[in-house]
Amino acid sequence: MSASAITVPGMTPFAVPPAAPRAGLGHLLAHLGTTLLEVAAGDPSLPLAAQGIGGVVIHDPVDAPVLPPGALVLGVGVHEPDDVLALLTQTAVAGGAGLVVRAPAPADPRISEVAQRTGTVLLALTRGASWNQLAALVRALLGEGEVGTAEPESLGGVPAGDLFALANAIGSLLDAPVTIEDRSSRILAFSGRQDEADESRIQTILGRQVPDRFTRGLEAHGVFRQLYASDRPVWLSTDVLSMPEVTVSRVAIAVRAGDEILGTIWAAVDAPLDAAREQSLVDAAKLVALHLLRMRAGADVERRLASELVATALEGGPGTVEALSRLGLAGRPLIVLAMGLTDPDAEPGTLTLARREAERQRSADALAVHLTALHPGSVVAVVGGVSYAVLPVTAELAGADERAAAVAAEFLQRTGGRVPGMIGVGTVAPDVSALTRSRDGADRALRVLRSGTTSRRVARAADVHIESLMLQLADLAAAEGYEASGPVARLAAYDAAHRTQLVETLRAWLDAFGDAITAAGQVHVHPNTFRYRLRRIAEVGGIDLDDADSRFAAMLELRLLRW
Repeated sequence: MSASAITVPGMTPFAVPPAAPRAGLGHLLAHLGTTLLEVAAGDPSLPLAAQGIGGVVIHDPVDAPVLPPGALVLGVGVHEPDDVLALLTQTAVAGGAGLVVRAPAPADPRISEVAQRTGTVLLALTRGASWNQLAALVRALLGEGEVGTAEPESLGGVPAGDLFALANAIGSLLDAPVTIEDRSSRILAFSGRQDEADESRIQTILGRQVPDRFTRGLEAHGVFRQLYASDRPVWLSTDVLSMPEVTVSRVAIAVRAGDEILGTIWAAVDAPLDAAREQSLVDAAKLVALHLLRMRAGADVERRLASELVATALEGGPGTVEALSRLGLAGRPLIVLAMGLTDPDAEPGTLTLARREAERQRSADALAVHLTALHPGSVVAVVGGVSYAVLPVTAELAGADERAAAVAAEFLQRTGGRVPGMIGVGTVAPDVSALTRSRDGADRALRVLRSGTTSRRVARAADVHIESLMLQLADLAAAEGYEASGPVARLAAYDAAHRTQLVETLRAWLDAFGDAITAAGQVHVHPNTFRYRLRRIAEVGGIDLDDADSRFAAMLELRLLRW
């Protein structure tokens, strides 16, 4: 295997390894079969299924996505035999590797015939497992080995980053079902034979997270404190755990790198480990630590490379085409999204630089997961403190920015307050030359959102064009050292000296299109008082409120004063 060289402006040339072979359905079923998935129709060993999964796509009956070669389609809500048959046929025509529906899959000879004839496999997802969990696990399996050296790398005889293979190896050493978890008790990988454990383990696997009530029980019994204080396995009997769903004892060990706790390994066993198996678990924890550190390093390298490539593409220089090719976006209409944290500089010092960068990266990662399901091929990277997403436009160019804005709004709605961000949507870039214009539009929209002049969290460039022009005008005025000296400036000075509200009165009158009664209600004064203030505005400010040009100038000055 050979590596090619790539040069990114501003970076030292380095070798890029060839892409690792993609995981096929057989690999997927070896790790997730019996626990999450079962084959309902077709043969996973046939060439189409074995060639590798090209991506995970969630089926949308309203807006059918474009399927990449070898796609695994998640048929959420598809269960009637005719609907399953139609979607399986559609997936097969597009070269998809498989279709997943909720168990039990319909037993229909027509479905079996299509699966056998085309090689596209029908899988059934066990009841109780979430589609989000399945998508995350499959993407984790597909991501194994994407970053590495030119030759396949292994740690302890297991491919680097393949935690599922490692969990199976540990399970064989201990003769027990095993899970590998992170510091937050989220499942990173699990071995086979989970059906030999108990109800609590089944709930953990199906939810890909140790349920909160179990975690609270472990914390109450000081289990985590024991684990983190020792480099040896900790034996936990069912009496100690004292939970009705736990009918099989556990042995656990912390996975650490120096003083840092990376996660834990848990095995469901009937009796305490003997000395040999205990030492095997100690050694396994060290190996898991190496894999987790390797995965962390690989993720950091991927992020840095993606950021450099996205930055190069958005700058629009001579390296744009090559960068887009590396990102898999060359020759496709694109649209740029720009996501920034909500007013990150409002309270200097409240967040350290490291925490702010970590928050940006978490938000970018969450956006990437969301977009991957809806727009396969999208890339997200943090560039200059802004999370940029570049989306391929797979449907008609007309209305693509509206669809992108809807996707962005759905992301912010789903994440709630966990992602305190706002997103600007650029214009559609039908070719490479227009990509920088799309990025500029996204930046302008994001800046308007951050300015606080609107309560929206998502905006297209077209939605806030006038507000963007006003911000640019304010920038120009500031750059030229402009000092307000018009009628509004005189009114503001008079208000400051006499504690009046003439500027507020003028703004309310203009906003009410000259309706004094409505404007008086907005500032909570009697209409006669309001009309008196209007006369004072004309006198103090020297403004003719009957003249259209004077009114326009006042409106413009009011907005410049705000910014």
